Amino acid sequence: MKDIGFTDTSALLLPPEAPLAMPAQDFGRQFHDASAPAASARDGTGAALWRVLAFSPAMVATLALAWVMQGWFAADGTTSLEWVLLVLIAFNFFWITFTVSTVLLGLFSLSRTRPRPERGLRKPMRVALLVPIYNEVPWYVLGNARSMLEELRAIGGPHRYEMFILSDTRDPEIAAQELQSIKALRADLPEGITLYYRRRAENTARKVGNIHDWVTRWGGSYEAMLVLDADSLMTGRAIQRLTDALARDPAAGLIQSFPQLIGAQSVFGRMQQFANGVYGLALAEGLARWTGHEGNYWGHNAIIRTRAFAASAGLPELRGFTGGSSLIMSHDFVEAGLLRRAGWRVRFLPRIRGSYEETPATLVDHIQRDRRWCQGNLQHLRLLSATGFHAMSRFHLAHGAIGYLMAPVWFALLVIWAVIGQDEGGSVITYFSEANPLRPNWPDMSEPRHVAVIVLIYAMLLAPKVLSVAALPLTGRRIADYGGLGRFLLSMLTEILLAILYAPILMVQQMIAVLRSVFGLQKGWSPQARAGGEYSFATLCKCHLLETVSGIALCIGIAAGLVSLWLLPIALSLVLAVPLSALSGLRLPRGWMGTAETLNEPQINRAAHHYRNLLRQHAQGTDVPVQAAE
Repeated sequence: MKDIGFTDTSALLLPPEAPLAMPAQDFGRQFHDASAPAASARDGTGAALWRVLAFSPAMVATLALAWVMQGWFAADGTTSLEWVLLVLIAFNFFWITFTVSTVLLGLFSLSRTRPRPERGLRKPMRVALLVPIYNEVPWYVLGNARSMLEELRAIGGPHRYEMFILSDTRDPEIAAQELQSIKALRADLPEGITLYYRRRAENTARKVGNIHDWVTRWGGSYEAMLVLDADSLMTGRAIQRLTDALARDPAAGLIQSFPQLIGAQSVFGRMQQFANGVYGLALAEGLARWTGHEGNYWGHNAIIRTRAFAASAGLPELRGFTGGSSLIMSHDFVEAGLLRRAGWRVRFLPRIRGSYEETPATLVDHIQRDRRWCQGNLQHLRLLSATGFHAMSRFHLAHGAIGYLMAPVWFALLVIWAVIGQDEGGSVITYFSEANPLRPNWPDMSEPRHVAVIVLIYAMLLAPKVLSVAALPLTGRRIADYGGLGRFLLSMLTEILLAILYAPILMVQQMIAVLRSVFGLQKGWSPQARAGGEYSFATLCKCHLLETVSGIALCIGIAAGLVSLWLLPIALSLVLAVPLSALSGLRLPRGWMGTAETLNEPQINRAAHHYRNLLRQHAQGTDVPVQAAE
């Protein structure tokens, strides 16, 4: 099939160009955008207090735990391996307690603050809705696109919206389907809706290059751009509120919404969606409080001031240790840091509802996506010393990387605990003692005081979920929205059980992802299987070989009395990695782990399904008009 190139479509499906320069930034030099409004004396003072409230409890609790445990170890002299264990436990415990304190801040904020009427002039803005795609199913993307455009047209308002489908598709057959679907949709769009399509001949620099190409060719005509993903779906009201917020805050360079998961049908997808829709609201509120004007960018469902982005966030390639260069893969965190460095605010508004995205349907799909994210986030460690970055921007970069580095830390803890055994005589390894100088002493990790540490860590892991449920009424949600108390409790217990079962598997897989990134084995950035892939038993066995072998080894150690029984749940989870992975893709009934959006599907999602079906039928040769949804 003929490859539909860039020049084939540009004349008819694109507006006149309005170039805007977007120079690459230098991480070794200070930069301030002269267009950024000067910071006020009170700028950031409120966030500073929230940061103290977020970080201090986590630091105090971690120091207290470390002090108590060091006292236990010091009774017989603290060995090097004990210091390693202490550092690993403290490192993990800090991030666990930091999450708890963030949720507590969110609960407090929700209880003390109410949405205030929006004030200030809404200066009309011309906004481009950008949808970068790469080998996606065309009718899926365009069904979402039309539903958003229809809602914006129905709402009206002072702002003007135009959508660009920015294709980097390499598959000639998909490219032809894209062009056919675009032409069919454009022919049926009501008056007042503008949809453009551009396909690049070469996908230079991937998504970064895709957005850069748009900014430098058409960015001069638009005050703002709202960046979407192929699976993004936003209500017209949510888009309008983001635009209003940007129009009312001339110092804002980027405003991020809180995308909630929607459309999950599988066991794993529904587990992720339930956690996001129930536990994520209070966490997001707390995050918004302590980030203040130094928020983050998640790459989509965010509105950006075009000229600020062009002037401040052009990305260079990273120089490697061997002299070569590489593309910045997870660009969004870096772009947020560059905007803040240049003097622009980066804000997070989690109370704007109606911002949606989808999640991988199976465990294997999640692992594949996570490996790409791991590669990008570990790159951020090389930017921590970049000149001019705000301290919070550096924290976001570090936090993203630490989220993956914690997996090998947890695995190291698991190995140390396993080899310690139940007592000196039954340990897998031996330690020095006075009776035998070739055998060191090691604290018995089955002692009640040591088991109490493990129980404390598990309690702290569970605490954010419980606190978030308590915060639900403050977010405007009711238990009835989740099917009533009985169904909600069953869904919550199911999610907790599944999270416990999948956590050790994800720990091992994230450790693998870290090792793949460190040794350069993770290559490319392949498109996501939106509907979830179907994987054979052999593929699942290959994917989960390390978990299965580790689980069997732990079970053998437990049976032989060499490993503590407290590790049995982890061992069973690892042994069952293959069947649990197969379970992750099974389709669930509508009400099981259903969120408010599952049980009462938003109108925009119904419209998107309608338009997807019509466009699919059209692309497959069925003569069906692409008419408006009911």
